[in-house]
Order: sequence, then C-alpha cells, then structure tokens
Amino acid sequence: MNQLAQALGDFARIFDALSVPYAIMGGLAVRVHGIPRPTHDVDITVAVERERLPEVYDAVRAAGYTVPEAYQCGRVDNLAGMPLVKFRLHLADGRGVDVDIFLAESEFQQQMLSRRQPIETPGLKSWIVSAEDLVLLKLLANRPRDIADIGDVLFTQGQLDESYLRHWARELGVLDRLESVLANPPL
Repeated sequence: MNQLAQALGDFARIFDALSVPYAIMGGLAVRVHGIPRPTHDVDITVAVERERLPEVYDAVRAAGYTVPEAYQCGRVDNLAGMPLVKFRLHLADGRGVDVDIFLAESEFQQQMLSRRQPIETPGLKSWIVSAEDLVLLKLLANRPRDIADIGDVLFTQGQLDESYLRHWARELGVLDRLESVLANPPL
C-alpha cells in the first residue's frame, strides 16, 4: 500500500496544483466505502480538458512517472465508455504502480465529481467518489470482482440513495444489473 499511497499523494498534489477537480475511484474507494481489499493501481476521475493534457503530462513526468508516447501524441483510451489515460511509476525492485486517469467528459462523470466527498488520511487531504457513484462505476465495469465490491459497499453503507442509483443506472444502460444486485446483494 505504501507505493499506492505515494502515487495517490503525488497525483492529488498534481491536480491540486493545476486546479483540476478529481475524485478517487476503484479499489481505493472500495477501501473507504466497502470492505478493504487488495488493489494494485490507482484510479482517479478528473475534470480536465484534453487541451490541458500536455500540462498534466509535464507535471506527471516531473513527479517521476512515465507517460506512454501514444498518450503524448494525443491518444486517449476508453474503458466502460469513459476516456482514459495511463501512467506508471517504476520502482527500484522492477515492479511498478499504475495510475489510471479517467477524463470526466460525460454528464454522469461531471455529476460524480459534483458529488465527490473529502477524505483525509495521514498527510493527505483528497477527494473520493460517493458510495452511490462507486456502485454505478462497478456496475459499468461488471467484472466478478466489481460485483463483489458492490456487495461489500451495500453491506457496509446500508441504505444508499436508490433514486439517484436508478436514475443513473437507467441513463448508463445498467438498470437491470442494479436491480439484480439490489434484489440479491452479492455476499
């Protein structure tokens, strides 16, 4: 977790310095809203225009991370309908830490950032997605681990805003998945 905490702190400082709104998502958000589990990367959603990506890349490189050449040339990947760029911190022992940055270009992602919540850990103040938005993100990804994460979030958080969940699940095309996990929460 030390390398993940370092990467999270590095990127929080980068985005704060650039005045770029962001929110932690993925496995690190599950640690806060659900039952902690191992995770091996950092996932963050950010509200940054593509025109500013070179500025982000410069700050990321200055912090010691690699920026794949394809991204520097304008490439942006897509995962579950969300634009994505990836970075890596190479460690002395040959391992690395991956950081996935999702560009908040959809109405859902913008809403998610408007609902982000502050979180404070030793030495770091940052932002995290809400429990409801984490559930929606996990429904979009829809891997077995994501469905288990949803069960952990539902168990830990208790009652969530089902009206919000249903609205966005309908908009995102995952209402059937949401209704299934609400009716039979994964254990």
